[in-house]
Amino acid sequence: MSQKQMKEAFVSNLNGTSVLEINQGLCFPAFCILCRGLLLIFSQHLCSFSHTWRTRFFIDFVVLIVPLVYTLTILPSIILPEHITILICCGGLLLYQIYQRRTCYARMPAQKILEKFMKISLESEYNPAITYYRVINSIFTAIAILAVDFPLFPRRFAKTELYGTGAMDLGVGSFVFGTAMVCPEVRRKYTKGSRFYYLAKSLYSSWPLFFLGLGRLIVIKSIGYQEHLTEYGVHWNFFFTIIVVKLITSLLLMIIPLSKSWMVAVSIAMLYQLALDFTPLRRLILYGTDGSDSRVGFLNANREGIISNLGYVAIYMAGVQTGLHILKNRTHIKDWFKVACCLLLAAISLFISLYILQVNVEAVSRRMANLAFCVWIVASSLILLSSLVLSDIILSFAKFLVKGALVPCSWKLTQASSTNKKHSDSLVPEAERKESSLCLITALNRNQLIFFLLSNITTGLINLTVDTLHSSTSWALFLLKLYMFTNCLIIYLLNLQGKTIKFW
Repeated sequence: MSQKQMKEAFVSNLNGTSVLEINQGLCFPAFCILCRGLLLIFSQHLCSFSHTWRTRFFIDFVVLIVPLVYTLTILPSIILPEHITILICCGGLLLYQIYQRRTCYARMPAQKILEKFMKISLESEYNPAITYYRVINSIFTAIAILAVDFPLFPRRFAKTELYGTGAMDLGVGSFVFGTAMVCPEVRRKYTKGSRFYYLAKSLYSSWPLFFLGLGRLIVIKSIGYQEHLTEYGVHWNFFFTIIVVKLITSLLLMIIPLSKSWMVAVSIAMLYQLALDFTPLRRLILYGTDGSDSRVGFLNANREGIISNLGYVAIYMAGVQTGLHILKNRTHIKDWFKVACCLLLAAISLFISLYILQVNVEAVSRRMANLAFCVWIVASSLILLSSLVLSDIILSFAKFLVKGALVPCSWKLTQASSTNKKHSDSLVPEAERKESSLCLITALNRNQLIFFLLSNITTGLINLTVDTLHSSTSWALFLLKLYMFTNCLIIYLLNLQGKTIKFW
């Protein structure tokens, strides 16, 4: 076998892991973000440790990026309960130290402090949980697309061949879900006639994705880079899927009220599953129009990528409904606690539905993006969102206890209480802007597409220059950390300069 064939075989014919293992791993990023925030408060405000952009980047990289690299490579077998237990203990210890050294409400009983905290007002330019969600997905994707080519990456986390749940399968669907939560239709109110404006803007903003998809196709074919044929097909790739989903959903949202997006999502997913069960559609996806697995003709060559768009449209519409719910104007911590509980209950309900579907209808299939896949993606996304909301509530409590505490990319406390106005006024805009410029999460959120492109380019370069299949564990870990360090540093420096790179 050639090197290309060996690399293709290395990521093919895999069956994934359990839904439980992936869900357990989804809680891990929220703990990392919480520990990072508590560490910033403790070091900056209670230990008088001065932060430069270098020290802040180092803290963010070590606390946010490195643990996720290890989680996807050498630590998955002990991630739960041992790994998360250690994080909970570290976070709990930091929170306890902050509480013991609090500069606000020092003589007030804990119960009274909690009562005041639940009444506090919040203000944020964006929802931290959605920002965390999208950035975490970008980080996981960047790590996985390179790590999957090394032997240290657990094969059960790679993309599945036909049925099953792999960590990389989740990344594809959660990207669509995260994009939907912040789509223009969700973030802005329509004025009369403006729906056509958003449709036109959606069409215009798709041209960079088209050229990126076309460029990727040309480069891969010209250099003979390894491909997983049953992922999207011969010519199709994820950029083309995003374009099609974006255009279809823009048309749907012109006709259907945003508040009914969940009904559209359910209808499309169920009708698509019925078509898979009672028409030749499933056979077409698996074996082509002639039943011999032919790749002759555009439809046969790209049948997985083209037909699976229906499932991704359903996921997108579910993301729109979730975005509408999360981005509602809420001003108190207690309201966000209810949101976290609501998201968690919805996720549990969907996982029960997923179990019933897998037993009685069909197992999860990323290749077909069937009903079970859609339910799994939405349920997992809600689990991650609920854990992120809860972690930011705890982080806000720590900020509430320390006068002038600032953690970038988190809720701003605008009103602590009527008797402590100085505390609420301490969050000055200049300090906030400085903190944001020193934040890796803000940097990645600001230039997500550039980070994704940079990760793809460096992944390709490493694969072309390194024998990934026969790399030792220590060498692979070194390359992965160097790869993530370089990409994150470039994006971080762009943010320090206040630069946002966009193609439209």
